[in-house]
Amino acid sequence: MSTQIIGKPQDRVDGRLKVTGRAMYSGDRQEENLTYGYLLTSKVAKGLIQAMDTSVAERSPGVAAVYTPFNPLKLYHGLEPPEGATSGETLPPLQDQKILNYGQIIGLVVAESYEQARDAAALVRTQYQAEEPVASWEQGIEHTFTPESVDREKATVKILAEGVDSIDDAIRGSPLVVDVTYTEPIYHHNPMEPHATTAVWHGDRLTIYDATQGVISHRLNVASVLGIDEDMVRVLCPFVGGAFGCKGSMWMFSPLTAAAARALNRPVKTILTREQMFTLVGHRPALIQHLTLGANPDGTLQAVKHDVRSTVSFAKIFVEAAAHRTSRLLYKSPNIQVSHTLVRWNVGGPTFMRAPGCAPGMFSLECAMDELAVRCGIDPVELRTKNDAEVYPGRNVPWSCKNLVECYQLGAEKFGWSKRNSIPGAVQEGDWLVGMGMASALYPAHRNRASAKVRFQADGTAQVSSATQDLGTGTWTVLAMVGADSLGLPIAKIHTELGDSALPSAPTSGGSASVASVTPAIQKAAESAKKKLIQLAIRDRKSPFFGAKIEDVSYRNGELTGAGKSADFGSVLSGIGRSAVEAVEMAAAGEEEEKYAFHSFGAQFCQVKVNRWTGEVRLQRMTSVMDIGTVVNLKTARSQIMGGIVFGIGMALMEGTILEEKTGRYANANFADYLIATNADVPYIDIHFINKPDTIFNPLGARGIGEIGITGTPAAIANAVYNATGRRVREFPILPEKLLPIGANQPMISMSERS
Repeated sequence: MSTQIIGKPQDRVDGRLKVTGRAMYSGDRQEENLTYGYLLTSKVAKGLIQAMDTSVAERSPGVAAVYTPFNPLKLYHGLEPPEGATSGETLPPLQDQKILNYGQIIGLVVAESYEQARDAAALVRTQYQAEEPVASWEQGIEHTFTPESVDREKATVKILAEGVDSIDDAIRGSPLVVDVTYTEPIYHHNPMEPHATTAVWHGDRLTIYDATQGVISHRLNVASVLGIDEDMVRVLCPFVGGAFGCKGSMWMFSPLTAAAARALNRPVKTILTREQMFTLVGHRPALIQHLTLGANPDGTLQAVKHDVRSTVSFAKIFVEAAAHRTSRLLYKSPNIQVSHTLVRWNVGGPTFMRAPGCAPGMFSLECAMDELAVRCGIDPVELRTKNDAEVYPGRNVPWSCKNLVECYQLGAEKFGWSKRNSIPGAVQEGDWLVGMGMASALYPAHRNRASAKVRFQADGTAQVSSATQDLGTGTWTVLAMVGADSLGLPIAKIHTELGDSALPSAPTSGGSASVASVTPAIQKAAESAKKKLIQLAIRDRKSPFFGAKIEDVSYRNGELTGAGKSADFGSVLSGIGRSAVEAVEMAAAGEEEEKYAFHSFGAQFCQVKVNRWTGEVRLQRMTSVMDIGTVVNLKTARSQIMGGIVFGIGMALMEGTILEEKTGRYANANFADYLIATNADVPYIDIHFINKPDTIFNPLGARGIGEIGITGTPAAIANAVYNATGRRVREFPILPEKLLPIGANQPMISMSERS
């Protein structure tokens, strides 16, 4: 790898397009003869549609069609996992009158303009036979069940020491026990760009511009619902305005829009409203997590029991593997048990949300570990270091590369952890109580089968192409960097192509897997393209290398050398009359997956202040240290960790969707009432990387980075709030009213006295 490119901070190659407004997102497409779709959605959460009066809407100006269950477009049942694992829902809309959740699609109005479609939609009158929805934990008890598997393991995983009959026996035999329950609400993604679909038919072929994290899987799922061959569908998505998981799945408004375009023989564009984003494209489910930790007085874990209940829809199963992805493996203990049950609610289907399983699981586990540290009278960093798992628990295979203890040490040093006062409420600044907290971070390292094309061109540039996606994470730039590094060229001479299902196949951009999956394919394709270039050069009579032996000609930094001659690849191609030479290669994970455990790790440290009168929490500073293998682009890597941390701030202190139990309606389905962290909520974030390559995982040594930043952040904040106030909030988020009243009799020292 070239130290001139890999690991250095690089500006985004797509940055200028974005800041000048020339980057075309799915909702920006303007096709000839374009019409606009507006979705009709249910105003009840459970029941049947008895009738829909569309007569006034159909006569409204500009209206081309109104589709309902009484005038449906034919759609088919979607694909089930594993073939359609990234389909967010499988039941097609408008095929019956049954209602399973508030905000469900019950119709589509198509008109000459967006405003005409929206106004006509407001004129449709719908009669329901409504039933009381299941919209609370209490109501959902009778709809509780155990999934067949969780994160490719059994729903209950037990690791017990020899002679121990059950996890409860191990807990009873532990000198110290922490037994706590944490609850988390539904969280919603809310990316800046709403979901949008523009569908265009050319005869029996469909071109669909869609905001998606996976052009290949989206093509498969859309084709299945439309009842056509996937080769007849092309999906284009060069830019995504944020996703966080909700665009990792195919949602039914997309094939519905395509079906309308086919029926009308005109392009149709459908853009979701912000309120529709809350009900039609998934969410992180609500969770109840019961954690029991058994330990010796010195803090050595003897038992870890983590039971999770999460909500799910009545239409499709989704498991938020909060225990299986955290307590299952993070700390060593002779006895570990994790389990998961699902509770059906009348809500739209849950889906992947940044660090699925890990973000909520670490919120609870790392708060419980902090409670254990207090019980044992041990520093939280020392407790975690003492219980660091040197091998993967239960499997007993080594980690491919793990530097978590180094993350603790570096983070503590950079943050100034040694200055922390362990007495809750002991430090104040006027009316503000000051506290410090920390937590571990983790996320699995995923790598999937991917293909890429590398193309030498006669103009002296090279193309790197793959049907991957850039969610705003910097994939455009990383592909250019790896292509430049592999070919020994400046980044300016690399042109990247992505976001097109016609390009070499690549996986959905989820699970922080894109860089780890696609870059090995680029490296292989680059080597193959070099060999093809040399073969072409020695075989063509017009080439200066004609007749040379293949072993005597080499490629380096854009030039061919051999037989006493040298020439850049552009002049060689131009001289022989070729516009380009290219190679396509595929890369997949190898046998190492059975021999090692692949994970990324990190440590989060933060300082908060809490107003003793109002309970307001302000995050003052944060230090994050990450072990993610090779850092490819230092600039976008830091941005990704920062983005995850900002996400975690919202999760800890303000975010949460309010579900009305009587109606099944989200009461705060808008940006005014669903609070997210803004600039005023985010302090300076000090970010560091261990930057040790994990070459067992892939040749570049890089693991995923997009999701690990959120993990540990909410718990570090919650633990700092406890250190500031002495109050444990176990029902998240940590709102001011949950902290009041703050005790007035706690011992306090000022910051000046403490220093």
